[in-house]
Amino acid sequence: MNTPDNKTTDNSEISSTKPSSTKDKTPMTGAQLIGWINSRRSMGNLDTPAPTRAQIETAIECAATAPDHKKLQPWRFIVTEGEARHEFGQALLTAAKQKAAREGETLSDKTLTKTQNLPLRAPVIITVVTNMKVHKKVPPFEQMLSAGAAVQNLILALKAQGFSTVWRTGLLCNEPAVKQYFGVSADDYVTAFVYTGTSPKQKPLRKPIDIDPLTRFES
Repeated sequence: MNTPDNKTTDNSEISSTKPSSTKDKTPMTGAQLIGWINSRRSMGNLDTPAPTRAQIETAIECAATAPDHKKLQPWRFIVTEGEARHEFGQALLTAAKQKAAREGETLSDKTLTKTQNLPLRAPVIITVVTNMKVHKKVPPFEQMLSAGAAVQNLILALKAQGFSTVWRTGLLCNEPAVKQYFGVSADDYVTAFVYTGTSPKQKPLRKPIDIDPLTRFES
């Protein structure tokens, strides 16, 4: 998945979440909050400043409030930054070579270099993986959906703190070499690489979405 982040205003922060004085803070109205959510856009090729550890932990706390039947917490978060991004890139490179060999393909030097440098497109990457449990009332697909909801919460919480994001996966995300790098079991999945940082570009306005073909009301 590589879905663009949206923005209708220059400043994506929710003022009430900023750790400044509590004076003169006006809570968002419901309409303002809906507009703010609708302004989310994915932004690639991110740079510093990046979220601090405290800001990342705040975002993960929000992610962990995702709907979670029986409170199984079927997700985990791995934060990759600094030199560790190069190690992640090496895991992607290994995965690409193994996949190509398995499928009888030959990868160009350009493709290999690009693959290895993928994690360098943002100063911080938060990888969300599943940690599914066996439970008679909570099937695996429900736990997977919970992980997706956690990713969305994570993205919105980062946006609320003024950072841009892009949710990436790709054909390599659940290759054995990548799963091994992140300590993901054979029965679990890498559900998101959330790249985060600051975008040098202005976020584009989102065109109105026609929900009519997407929705059915019954009464």
